[in-house]
Amino acid sequence: MTIINKPTVLFVCVHNAGRSQMAAGFMNQLSGGRVEVLSAGSAPKETINPIAIEAMAEEGIDISTEVPKILTTQAVQESDVVITMGCGDTCPFFPGKRYEDWVLEDPAGQGIEQVRVIRDEIKRRVTELLKEILID
Repeated sequence: MTIINKPTVLFVCVHNAGRSQMAAGFMNQLSGGRVEVLSAGSAPKETINPIAIEAMAEEGIDISTEVPKILTTQAVQESDVVITMGCGDTCPFFPGKRYEDWVLEDPAGQGIEQVRVIRDEIKRRVTELLKEILID
């Protein structure tokens, strides 16, 4: 039997309070523990966006205990896949890593209806990413 290391995915947005937290929540749930999940922000807020928490709770995912974290070079080095969401050039780049930039509207200041649209798009993209990185 071959043991394959779990892939590590890092989700990065500016504040680590909305998009990246929602993506990490979906990846944790949908991967069933088969993926190591990290999230960070280039300029993290103090707390998670309460509307993002509400939108994820509707999906049965609790992100209310998460804390925004600062993006570190080490987090990028440890990751196999780095997904950025609007942080542009502030994300460190290392050759050999898989990078994707997901263009998603920032949920900050949005109402629940708009955050649901963003959440559903994140779920779709996380599902696609999982199909690509997990070989059963």
